[in-house]
Amino acid sequence: MRSPPGAPAPTAIAGILESRAFGLLARILLTFVFWTSGLAKLLDFSASAAVMEGFGLSPGWAVNLATLVLQLGASLLIILNRAVWPAALALAVFTLLTIPVAHPFWAREGEEAFRDLTVALEHVSVIGGLALAAILSRRSGRF
Repeated sequence: MRSPPGAPAPTAIAGILESRAFGLLARILLTFVFWTSGLAKLLDFSASAAVMEGFGLSPGWAVNLATLVLQLGASLLIILNRAVWPAALALAVFTLLTIPVAHPFWAREGEEAFRDLTVALEHVSVIGGLALAAILSRRSGRF
């Protein structure tokens, strides 16, 4: 993809942005929060299942299993640049749904409300990144 007229990227930057290695790095970094969370859920399954129960999601073990499979599987698909739009959509919906479940800032007060609002806004930004990954993958096949 070329820069829009009037905003050409320097040759070195253009080379980096168009390289397959940089695309791979970007996909790894975009999915970092998901695959590390999935691995943590796998490595400490019982504690993660208890956290799910604490959010009112039961059975905790089943929700934890589904969550880690989604996080690891969709991350892997995005990293490998395979079925990126369905994987990105799945992670985006999951991320959006975590806001009312785990970060209901409207139901909190003070510092706790601020912290949950900040996390919710970060989640929205991640959803935007996932949307861009799907767009770039579809357009170029090289992202």
